[in-house]
Amino acid sequence: MSALPIEELTPREIVAALDRYIVGQAAAKRAVAVALRNRVRRQNLPEAEREDVSPKNILMIGPTGVGKTEIARRLAQLARAPFLKVEATKFTEVGYVGRDVDSIVRDLVAEALRLVEREAIEAALPAARVAALDRLVDLLDDGPPRKRRSAKRSSETNEDEPEPRVYEEPRTPIPDKLMDKAMKVFAEMGIHLSEQEIRDAEITMPRVMSEDDETPAQEEARRRRLRKQIESGKLDDREVDIETEDNANPFMQVFTPQGMEEMGFDIGQLGGGPRRTSRRMTVREARTVMAELEARRRLDTPSLHREAVRRAEQTGIVFLDEIDKVASRKGGSGPDVSREGVQRDLLPIIEGSTVATKFGAVRTDHVLFIAAGAFHMSRPSDLIPELQGRLPIRVELEPLKQADFGRILREPQNALTKQYQALLATDGVDITFTEDGLDELARLAWEVNQSTENIGARRLATLLERLLEDVLFEAPCADLCHASFDATAVRAKLGPLVQDADLSRYIL
Repeated sequence: MSALPIEELTPREIVAALDRYIVGQAAAKRAVAVALRNRVRRQNLPEAEREDVSPKNILMIGPTGVGKTEIARRLAQLARAPFLKVEATKFTEVGYVGRDVDSIVRDLVAEALRLVEREAIEAALPAARVAALDRLVDLLDDGPPRKRRSAKRSSETNEDEPEPRVYEEPRTPIPDKLMDKAMKVFAEMGIHLSEQEIRDAEITMPRVMSEDDETPAQEEARRRRLRKQIESGKLDDREVDIETEDNANPFMQVFTPQGMEEMGFDIGQLGGGPRRTSRRMTVREARTVMAELEARRRLDTPSLHREAVRRAEQTGIVFLDEIDKVASRKGGSGPDVSREGVQRDLLPIIEGSTVATKFGAVRTDHVLFIAAGAFHMSRPSDLIPELQGRLPIRVELEPLKQADFGRILREPQNALTKQYQALLATDGVDITFTEDGLDELARLAWEVNQSTENIGARRLATLLERLLEDVLFEAPCADLCHASFDATAVRAKLGPLVQDADLSRYIL
């Protein structure tokens, strides 16, 4: 996506960024680009005027596989905003067993917290890596060799330790941690001096050293050499034992006033703190794990919760898919009544209400809702009028043509052909698709969609997986270094399946 912050992107530039991943659908891209830019415009208003500006929610109408979900997902990535995709069919009317619509807001805040935590950890990683390196030096530092040999010999022979000797030189200033004790000693002797007077008088204390001890300068030099060895990777294969905190807590589903919830039980806190476990790993692994732990220790959890609530309220995006499945025709009964109940439950959430979450109360007044549906068996007018009014912007996405399939295989930055090329390159296999091969693949995908169920661009994934199944299975192999697919190779592999309508209905 674009490297520029969202505040600097115009609607035209937002559409250009979406074009890198999604083929066609200009009307839908324009609608979401304007909606996203309006959020930036709202933030630039005086604070007293912001509350009066509400987001213009969008209803996308179009068959499956034409890019509705991808447009919403890429839009959220571009805005670096909390994004939640839910299916309307997962929810039930209040009073029935199942998920209630308030869980949409709770899930959105949880997604916002993950986003905020990730950003905070990334910001804390530079300092955390330094702290983790210091801890690794402590773990790998065994002290001076002579001291270790002397201690071992003493323990084996049970000989008495040699008496420590007091060296008149070097003499060291009194450490800060001993300053209070030094002042107390002087006071008992009738000498009353302040800390500054002791420092000004350069009063020092003799250093007690044994024959096998080392000076502070020697110790610092030794630790500096060890640090350089760790940084250069010379000690990557050595193993160390590190303590980690086990944050995985068991949970169970319980009924609450807000509906079905997952409640976690922190066993560590019941036992007096998080459960610590010792793990043995290489220095290479420990550097990453310890940096992550150090970064998490620096997080301010209450501040993160407040920021997550703010992000969810001000920049959250909810993609409500399959909205057509809860639309009901007039005069329905039975399941239709329940579907209409789901629509009525959605009304206050989309219009703006306050939902209680474990991170605090969340207002949905400025959350952007993008609803989408194929509307094969129903029409947008089958939605209850109140819900239609909450989705004022309607855009119709066009069915994909054969030429669109060809563009989807070539143009997007994350095109399926590029994904398979990158995957097989890790096994040393180079695959290429000729221009006529891509055209033939697009023709076959379009033909299958016309003769069976039309699943849009998802048909390309099915055909490509079938086309490359032999290469994917055989790689890596010394005899398999390159594979090329032209129109003849594509027809030979997929033609018989496409021509057999009954077979393609089950396989493709």
